[in-house]
Amino acid sequence: MGVINLISDTVTKPTKQMLSAMMSAEVGDDVFGMDPTINALEAKAAGMFDKEAAMFCPSGTMTNQIAIKTHTQPLDEIICDIDSHVYQYETGGYGFNSGVGIKLIQGSNGKISADQIKASINPDYDWLPHSRLVVIENSCNKGGGSIYTIPEIEPIAKVCRAHDLMLHLDGARLFNVLVETGESTQIVGSLFDSISICLSKGLGAPVGSLLIGDKSFIKQARRYRKVMGGGMRQAGYLAAAGIYALDNHIDRLSIDNDRAKDIGKLLDSVSYVTGMKPVQTNILIFDLDQSIPVQDYLDKLKSKGVLATAFGPHSIRFTFHLDISEDDVQELKNILKDLM
Repeated sequence: MGVINLISDTVTKPTKQMLSAMMSAEVGDDVFGMDPTINALEAKAAGMFDKEAAMFCPSGTMTNQIAIKTHTQPLDEIICDIDSHVYQYETGGYGFNSGVGIKLIQGSNGKISADQIKASINPDYDWLPHSRLVVIENSCNKGGGSIYTIPEIEPIAKVCRAHDLMLHLDGARLFNVLVETGESTQIVGSLFDSISICLSKGLGAPVGSLLIGDKSFIKQARRYRKVMGGGMRQAGYLAAAGIYALDNHIDRLSIDNDRAKDIGKLLDSVSYVTGMKPVQTNILIFDLDQSIPVQDYLDKLKSKGVLATAFGPHSIRFTFHLDISEDDVQELKNILKDLM
């Protein structure tokens, strides 16, 4: 039995079929708009969400940061949950790249409501930043893979439109959500001004994210991608992996979600686990008894061939993905039972 790597769904490696698609890709220079596989990927992604255009980038952090930069001006403010990726894990890029402030909302497992957003909008005083952009993350990583449903997003979009706020979706793991809810990408697209999706997490591509929006938004976003060093040349080899992932790896995400739920049920019965985020998608975050050092627990797992990550002073995160097999899940159950 090999290593069971639950550190992240970013650790996946391309399947043989994906590698074959990459090696047979037709490529050109994307900075000049001449890479046909990049163009095909961008058109495909835009069409999925019923948007006009899309742009391929190396990472989800870049797509989020470009979205913030394109939607805002210096001295504006963005509104998001305190657990949002754009606040927690993007190195303060909103300030560095865009010169904007941030207003943090304490939501529930990374989710905020329309009423909370409305209450966070600044009055139009010259000593306050201008409220300009709302960012929500679906699913929310730090919230334990929590899900916003369409009925929860619709009032948020309504508040944003009523108050001249732009609405951006950090949809790094959006497809893990949609296989659970059965909601359509077109409905999602109708509610947001811009959307970021990752290809290199559960979808299994080696590199890449897409920023999706209308033509004028993406035209300006391409300028910011260039100045951030994100303009790539024969990137169609990577885009081919993205096309393969969108064509073949979306439906199977329900397997990863189900495996997280299955292991969650086991851990819920373990004496040393004192709490757990609701398990809705492929992320499982659980709390250890405070007498157990997190690093000691991780070291025990590692000694048995399981890799995971600390997610707080007493918390562990498991993330399930396509490189975790059913045999791996059964072995993980045995290992966790032995640790009881």
